Amino acid sequence: MNVTTKGRYALRVMLDLAQQPMDTIVPLSEIAARQSISPKYLEMIVGVLNKAKMVASTRGKNGGYRLTRTPESYTVQEILTLTEGSLAPVSCVDDGCARAGECLTYPLWKELDGVIETFLKSVTLADLLKEKTEKTLDISNPTAIM
Repeated sequence: MNVTTKGRYALRVMLDLAQQPMDTIVPLSEIAARQSISPKYLEMIVGVLNKAKMVASTRGKNGGYRLTRTPESYTVQEILTLTEGSLAPVSCVDDGCARAGECLTYPLWKELDGVIETFLKSVTLADLLKEKTEKTLDISNPTAIM
């Protein structure tokens, strides 16, 4: 699994919007400045988020973006999957492996994919915003997140 800048920046944009009062319209230029992201690149990212109805846009002089749901209802998994596509550790997990029946490593990759998905589904924007969460984001103990 390799999360690109597109996925990382999408998560940062969503966290930026989550820090604003609900229904506050935030200009793209403000998000770009706070997050140190090129406005042009950010435009492309929020376009993807807007198309998926994760954010809503308002045009005009006082235009910008806002979340369409509460921060508790967005998971890191859905944001990254939207922007990255697959989060599988190896391509054969998604593409189907012709050798899955005899491949000794396939079960490892399949299980790792499940652990990654379970973990990312368990973390919301609200969790990331909390200074001290009740959830432990301790990846050294993967069984604790299952």
